Amino acid sequence: MAGRRSARARTRFDLDVARGLHAATVDGADEPDPGVLLSLRGLRTVFRTDDGVVNAVDGIDADIRRGATTCIVGESGSGKSATARSVLQVVDNPGLIEAGRMLYRRTPDAPVIDLAALEPTGAALRSIRGKEIGLVFQEPMSALSPVHTIGNQIVEVLRLHDPAPKEEMRARAVETLARVGIPRPEERFDAYTFQLSGGMRQRAMIAMSLICKPSLLIADEPTTALDVTTQAQILTLLAELKETMGMTMMFITHDLGVVAEIADEVVVMRHGAVVEQGSVDDIFHRPQHEYTQRLLSTLPQRDASGGWAVGTGARQRTSPTTLRQSTPLLQIKELDLTFSGSSGRLFGRGGTPVHAVNRVSLDVAEGSTVGLVGESGCGKTSLGRCVLRAYQPSSGQLLYRSAGGDVVDLAAMDEKQLKPYRHEVRMVFQDPYGSLNPRLTVRQVIGDPLRAARVGKDEIEERVADMLVRVGLRRDMASRYPHAFSGGERQRIGIARALITRPRLVVADEAVSALDVSVRAQILELMAELQQDLGLTYLFISHDLSVVERICDRVAVMYFGRLVEEGTATEVFGNPQHDYTRALLSAVPIPDPRLRGTRPLLTYRPDDDPSAAA
Repeated sequence: MAGRRSARARTRFDLDVARGLHAATVDGADEPDPGVLLSLRGLRTVFRTDDGVVNAVDGIDADIRRGATTCIVGESGSGKSATARSVLQVVDNPGLIEAGRMLYRRTPDAPVIDLAALEPTGAALRSIRGKEIGLVFQEPMSALSPVHTIGNQIVEVLRLHDPAPKEEMRARAVETLARVGIPRPEERFDAYTFQLSGGMRQRAMIAMSLICKPSLLIADEPTTALDVTTQAQILTLLAELKETMGMTMMFITHDLGVVAEIADEVVVMRHGAVVEQGSVDDIFHRPQHEYTQRLLSTLPQRDASGGWAVGTGARQRTSPTTLRQSTPLLQIKELDLTFSGSSGRLFGRGGTPVHAVNRVSLDVAEGSTVGLVGESGCGKTSLGRCVLRAYQPSSGQLLYRSAGGDVVDLAAMDEKQLKPYRHEVRMVFQDPYGSLNPRLTVRQVIGDPLRAARVGKDEIEERVADMLVRVGLRRDMASRYPHAFSGGERQRIGIARALITRPRLVVADEAVSALDVSVRAQILELMAELQQDLGLTYLFISHDLSVVERICDRVAVMYFGRLVEEGTATEVFGNPQHDYTRALLSAVPIPDPRLRGTRPLLTYRPDDDPSAAA
């Protein structure tokens, strides 16, 4: 009986699909060129809020050519992601597609379907989502279910679009996981999202999008939060899959280096409108619009050898002689941090301990900027949190020179002894939104460290107002809440909170990695100005090597908890000594499509490195 009901339901679904597609079929002069897979015409997507109507996508026209990779670029808030989500009508509330057409033709001889004419929850559009058009979301941790295994989530796509016996669907899912480069796919099939690294979660999301072999893959910022080597692997993977599957790709990003690496055509958006579109070579070498020219001017240009091109405005670094003569503000000596292991069960014990920081020694000269780089999971953030004593080191020393000239070991202090130094060593966090309390006003957020130091109310008010001005915001913004600010403005608030106590050492943990190129340039310029004005010292943690090369005096490279190379920025980037450093540098995208493929991607294998086992 259940089988008959299921068959009837399937037949009813197929009939609904056929009716919906027939009603949305376009004939005659409105049909796009057969070489165009998706044509957006006059697309307008709006968000109706209490403050008025926001035109996220404002009547754009764009063509996604069959078999090509079309990158949609622009700053945060330009309408890139809203455009991508509009194609499948999965715009978040209160978003609404108000006007326009989205003409889709899977094959050159297939009928043209107007996706905008389909019901968002109707059978016809559901038959296209996931099967013919796949979508890779920006943040896999929030897009994947935390309570279902990776395999179950992939099989669910097959169950909806291409049902088969259970064992056959499992075999197809395992095969797809292997295809996207996930090691031990049979084991990962039964893993949960939290058990995978960021790179593997992104690969699992790609596997889910590709399981039904779609003709169009929409990738929304799929590499933004990944380190350079994982990013390079994901980009290589997408390029290979595109070739082998004959797939068309619509790639959303604000990283122009990535665009130069993968794009055939580029669409530049600003304030919901298309300001320029053309081939990747035309956009990079013959940009016509002032906005495109401004975006390109913010790039830290690098040539095929990995060096700086002339005239890129790299920061004036402290000379090596001055650095050697500078008194260290902080000396990290043989620092070790070990986390107790977990058996994998909810209340399990007795797992293998994790060596997050392994006997690291590093000097941070006063007034300098020291970059700490490496892949995700290498121990950069753990080391930074040890410096702040958010983590208690397992062993080693953190020798800090106080304003009075005394040298103290922060690692050996208890919480009461640390209190005076909490105001001298501060942190700028990676996620400016997640690190700000949404229930507090900006005045409360920035002034909180001063209240903890028992500073008077009037003085707090004045210092908060002055700090807002110093970081490029207005005094009257103090009464607003964090949600009322853009990403770049929230990062300025985070910097203001870190600097309000007038610190001497600032740990910047991926402070600009999530920002688009123009906002990132503004924040880096702001940090440089504040360093000059206030005599700050930075420990700059980042996986973005182009930024580190641009702003840091010295660079330390970490690999699985160990420091494998350290030296001046010129030495490390110009003549790297360690194979792992060379592999990292080879993965940095060159922001020039004419240099695509001129530098081989190196892979570091620690088994071949005798020092890795030391």
